Amino acid sequence: MTSPTPGSQDWLDLVLEEVVEPDLPIVDPHHHLWPVGGPLPYGPEELWADVTSGHRIEQTVFMECGAAYWSEGPEHLRCVGESEFVAAAGATLPRPLIAGIVGHADLTRVDVDDVLDAHLEASGGLFRGVRDALSRAEHPEALMIPGHAPDGKYADPAFRRGVARLGDRGFTYDTWHYHYQNREMLDLARAVPETVMVLDHFGTPLGVGPYAGHQDEIFEQWRLDIAELATCANVVAKLGGLAMPDNGFGWNTAEAPPTSGEFLEAQARYYRHAIECFGPERCMFESNFPVDRFSLSYRVLWNAFKLLTADFSASERAAMFAGTARRVYRLGT
Repeated sequence: MTSPTPGSQDWLDLVLEEVVEPDLPIVDPHHHLWPVGGPLPYGPEELWADVTSGHRIEQTVFMECGAAYWSEGPEHLRCVGESEFVAAAGATLPRPLIAGIVGHADLTRVDVDDVLDAHLEASGGLFRGVRDALSRAEHPEALMIPGHAPDGKYADPAFRRGVARLGDRGFTYDTWHYHYQNREMLDLARAVPETVMVLDHFGTPLGVGPYAGHQDEIFEQWRLDIAELATCANVVAKLGGLAMPDNGFGWNTAEAPPTSGEFLEAQARYYRHAIECFGPERCMFESNFPVDRFSLSYRVLWNAFKLLTADFSASERAAMFAGTARRVYRLGT
């Protein structure tokens, strides 16, 4: 008998847990969708199956991932096809769920307002911000998902002008980058203090390729960088996205996925440090599905977050599980 393929539903089902605190309201502020034929099989049906697997997921925010770009028209506007696709996908769900869309735009363009306006229209008013990521892979050959941002992007005056324009219009700026780029985000946050910036995935501490075996060393520098980033009042932190294969925990190749307890044993120090630095009112738990689905199920992931915060106050937990996301992305209730 062959073992289930890691990441498959049969493999995820090897670890079945009772839902912890099933009535706790949750906003998942970071997931992706792809159409049929995309890089991962994750459309509205798969999203719905995850969010209805036991936890009380009230709203979500879609995060740009290069999905369903238009194949025609001006190059700088083709990214708007993603907002159109997500709005249409959300409309097929049994109840309103996707309450916000973070799309892509080339923030260096002088006509970036045209792109933002097009996103607003195509999204049916759900557009909330832009992720024009800083991620620049130093060893792309070692990574499953290498980022290809140009070197020095964070310091480009045209890029900073675009980030500032987001703040002028009440939109957020999300960035995904790697641990060695956290200080780049620090410089950007200090240079554009009026724009709310969201740090995705803890700044992605890497643990594969040349980074394998150096996680403790990387963690020590990461701790210092996160503490400095937290001094910027315009930065908020997403807590999650550490179960990607590139983080190097190895679950994506294991015989079975981790339990919530095993997940916390490996990763709790990242969560605790970020919460200590940013405070619950500037933190929001995220799923980063389906990418983190390579390592564990949606139910186990949110169980881990609940267990991690069992000793926090009700108001602190309400912020991290829903309130911060609703405020930052202007989701309402």
